Amino acid sequence: MTMLIGFLDHLSAVPAPTSSVIPASDQSPGSGTPVWVTLLVGLAGALLASAGAFAGAWRSSRALRQNTERTLEHERTRLLNERFGTAAALLGHNEAACRLAGVHAMAGLADDWAERRQTCIDVLCAYLRMPYPRGLAEDTPADEDSTGQANREVRLTVIRTIRDHLLPATPPETSWSGYDLDFTGAVFDGGDFSNARFSGGKVRFTGATFSGGLVSFYGATFSGGSVGFYGATFSGSEVLFRGAAFSSDVVNFRGATFSSGSVNFRGATLSSGSVHFDRAKFSGGEVGFYGATFSSGKVSFYGAKFSGGSVKFEDVTFASGAVNFDRAKFSGATVTFHRARFDGGVVDMRDVTTWSRPPSFDDGLLTAPPAGLLLPSPLPRPKP
Repeated sequence: MTMLIGFLDHLSAVPAPTSSVIPASDQSPGSGTPVWVTLLVGLAGALLASAGAFAGAWRSSRALRQNTERTLEHERTRLLNERFGTAAALLGHNEAACRLAGVHAMAGLADDWAERRQTCIDVLCAYLRMPYPRGLAEDTPADEDSTGQANREVRLTVIRTIRDHLLPATPPETSWSGYDLDFTGAVFDGGDFSNARFSGGKVRFTGATFSGGLVSFYGATFSGGSVGFYGATFSGSEVLFRGAAFSSDVVNFRGATFSSGSVNFRGATLSSGSVHFDRAKFSGGEVGFYGATFSSGKVSFYGAKFSGGSVKFEDVTFASGAVNFDRAKFSGATVTFHRARFDGGVVDMRDVTTWSRPPSFDDGLLTAPPAGLLLPSPLPRPKP
């Protein structure tokens, strides 16, 4: 018994063995954090550091690119302004050859500088508005007045250059259709606007003088925007609107004077919008609407004075729309409507002021007018 008690005491004195724990494969030694979490945190830190570096580099690159673009745009603008100054100086040169170079330089600049295209066009139009002494015949020999002929050539070149930028075949990126054209007070003793498209924008011939030579608007199209010949004077030129199409919101010949020469609207189409000859004065020369078509829209001759020359509406078709002669004065001009066709349109003469030399119609129309012809009632007798 004594030996047994001693053995048990010996066992209790021996220290217990330390337990050996093998760490799991997904845990870091000496820690409770899994290895994959540690790796993920390290990877995220690396990615964030890389993203920060990339963002900084991107911002620096963008700032550099924007600064470069600003520098290039500034340089481009500076060069374009220099070209503008050079072209303007050439246009003001004493030598006609230099002015011709200036016309082409300004037109080329307008093509390259869309932001300032209207300004370049304004300069060319302003050249035509400059004082221009008249008195030269179109066939004046160059050796008799070389300066005058040279001036005329520069002006015709300006008109031709503008026309070339208004043609249907002009590429859209260099077309001047839709821009404002201001010829207010300009003198035209020739010029070719044939087949030009005056579409949109404002086209002003206000107070312009057509005083010689041939000015052609043959086949031109006036659509959208407004076209004004307000107070223009047609006195000696042959002005052709043959085959032209008027479909603008407003085409305005208000207060225009037709005193000599000829204005020809043969085959023209006046449709939609309104065309105004209000208070126009027909005192000489010939204005012809041969074969023209008045379709839809409104044409007004309110208060117009027909005192001389001839105005011919022969072979005209009045198809829908209305032509109004309210307060008009037929006092001396030869106004004819021979072979006119009233196909749904209305020609209203019920409120004319003077009938001393009335318009001439085909036989029987005054006594039995068609539905579209509205005459004064009772019909006044012509005064001798």
